[in-house]
Amino acid sequence: MARILVVDDSPSQLLGMKRILEKLGHEALTAEDGVIGVELCRNEKPDLVLMDVVMPNLNGFQATRALTRDETTAHIPIVLVTTKDQETDKVWGMRQGAKAYLTKPFNENELIEIIKQVLPSGLA
Repeated sequence: MARILVVDDSPSQLLGMKRILEKLGHEALTAEDGVIGVELCRNEKPDLVLMDVVMPNLNGFQATRALTRDETTAHIPIVLVTTKDQETDKVWGMRQGAKAYLTKPFNENELIEIIKQVLPSGLA
C-alpha cells in the first residue's frame, strides 16, 4: 500500500487520521507543523500528503506551495484537510497546488474516497 504523511498540529486529528490510514493498510507518517511536514516530505518522499491549513510556524497553504514548487516533491499529491470552509479558501488552496480539499469535520468514508481519488494507481 501507500506511505502517507499527515501534517496537523492537533494530536487528536493526527491520531484519528493515522488510525484510518493504518486500518486501510497504509503506512502513516506524522508531522506536527508545516515546517516539520515539508522537511519530512522532502526526506521521506511519501506517496501522498494530508495537510492541515491552520498550523504554527508554516501554515498548510505555505507548506503546500513550497512542496509543489520543489522539483523533488512536486509529484507528490497533497490533500488539504482543514476547518477553513470558505470557497475562497478552497480556491486558494488549489492554486497553491493541492489536488483536493476536505473540510473538517469529515467522516471516514469521505477521507477514504479522496485518498482513492488522488493516490497514484495501484497504491489505493
